[in-house]
Amino acid sequence: MCMRLDAHQHYWLIERGDYDWITPEVPELYRNFLPSDLKPHLDSHQLDGSITVQAAPTLEETDYLLSLADRDATIVGVVGWIDLFDPEHRRHYERFRKHPKFIGFRIMIQDMPDANVILEPAFIQALNEYVKEDVPIDLLVRSHQLEPLLKLIEQVPGIRGVVDHLGKPPIRSGQMKPWESLMKQIARFPRIYCKLSGMVTEAEHCRWSQEDFNEYVHKVVAMFGPDRVIFGSDWPVCLLSAEYDQVVDVLAEALPKHWGEREHARLFGLNAKAFYKLEKDGVHHEIP
Repeated sequence: MCMRLDAHQHYWLIERGDYDWITPEVPELYRNFLPSDLKPHLDSHQLDGSITVQAAPTLEETDYLLSLADRDATIVGVVGWIDLFDPEHRRHYERFRKHPKFIGFRIMIQDMPDANVILEPAFIQALNEYVKEDVPIDLLVRSHQLEPLLKLIEQVPGIRGVVDHLGKPPIRSGQMKPWESLMKQIARFPRIYCKLSGMVTEAEHCRWSQEDFNEYVHKVVAMFGPDRVIFGSDWPVCLLSAEYDQVVDVLAEALPKHWGEREHARLFGLNAKAFYKLEKDGVHHEIP
């Protein structure tokens, strides 16, 4: 049986102090979320495990997530954080990579006041180090930052990257442009994947309908194909707008009706295994 994965979720301890964006004014998120909280949802949807992704731009949080992974078998991989503008980024990466469950890192373009800084020579030079080593890299962007991201990919076309949350399209307004045209250009690069995740929080919180999501999913699947899309719940951030079950149901309803067992197996596990180079029974998965 194929391993089924939730390839994008988060854990945190509020008292660690890493998460300045989680405040008492956000009661849905202002508490601890740990593997024991996620386990019932994984079991309910026959998911064998998850990939936990950094939610704070600190090295300490990555260390914490790796320590969680040491203690919990459901965490199959950790996507950490490093700052490519930090002259010491390589030293931090080398330390993290020694952990067997460290599978890559995330660039948080979303939080950059000016996304064009990713086009600076120093950033591109640092990124190229990891591209040469085929390191999986998550790319967190808002839809208005897709143009700088496209320019970055054009300058480092060998990057093994995955665009998180469909590139955060403007689901609230239902707009398609320029998100659609930019994502279509990004999808031309065969080593770029897209996570079908984070949709419910881009819609009107708790007031969305299924129709809000269908066209965005249809377009991403058409752009990237069934072999380059990856399921992620974005739990617990999704709780701002929907429960875990609703997230799964929304995606399932929006998928192409002609999809069969093969396509679903790829979306819900095999593509994540290939992208993140997860190994099982000595098999090493590669992408083109």
